[in-house]
Amino acid sequence: MNFSGIELDLNQPQVMGVVNVTPDSFSDGGTLFTNNNVSVSAAVDRAATMVAEGASIIDVGGESTRPGADAVSVEEELSRVIPVIEAIRERFPVAVSIDTSTPQVITAAARAGVGLINDVRALQREGAIEAAAETSLPICLMHIQGEPKTMQEAPYYKDLLGDIAAYFTTRIKACERVGIARDKLILDPGFGFGKTLAHNLQLLKHMEQLKAFDLPLLVGMSRKSMIGNTLNRPVDERLYGGLALAVMALERGTNIVRTHDVLATVDALKMAQAVLDS
Repeated sequence: MNFSGIELDLNQPQVMGVVNVTPDSFSDGGTLFTNNNVSVSAAVDRAATMVAEGASIIDVGGESTRPGADAVSVEEELSRVIPVIEAIRERFPVAVSIDTSTPQVITAAARAGVGLINDVRALQREGAIEAAAETSLPICLMHIQGEPKTMQEAPYYKDLLGDIAAYFTTRIKACERVGIARDKLILDPGFGFGKTLAHNLQLLKHMEQLKAFDLPLLVGMSRKSMIGNTLNRPVDERLYGGLALAVMALERGTNIVRTHDVLATVDALKMAQAVLDS
């Protein structure tokens, strides 16, 4: 798949490194801020480390989507992400993803050189799907039940995998209606987004069912509460659990793994892929 001039072979596992330029993301919120402002140099240094460790995509986000998170203004989100995107694109030959649901940010990020639109709301904000269509970029559609602020209050599914598949069918059709080609789409089942621990575990166990869409799959489970709640580990002690989940996701057909811990994830996936290819 072509990500704004960066060609990636999705038949091999690709690792997406997380660069959150937010003050309140659950794992790394505020670490790239100085005096309440985004430190572009710190964000670039973070990206540099991740590229050196093997990340093929850098995912830049300026609005936290952790449970309970509040929305930010368009102006604030733009001020956080656009300088960082421009600096990363100028320095590294790597695909850059914009983690946003906001149409104005989608448009501005495309102009700044991003190669992928990564939207946890699957282009459901007003104007987002039209903005995405105008960019002609690949798009990752994530499944979410509800909104980040309230999504974990009482998530419920009649048929977990069936409900998620129905959601994707609806969003894919919506994309196609505005001229977004199916071969531009990537699907993310949305671990932790409107799902209990039991939902998350069952989703991963049966995730190969989503390969029926014949589209690339992206997963993000790095440091999430599904690890903490299972292992009773704080956020900064969830690496080993996350690596186990990443390998299991690869075995079930995942093409892109989104992570805060690039080097360890790259090694784990390379080893697992060598076994799968043997």
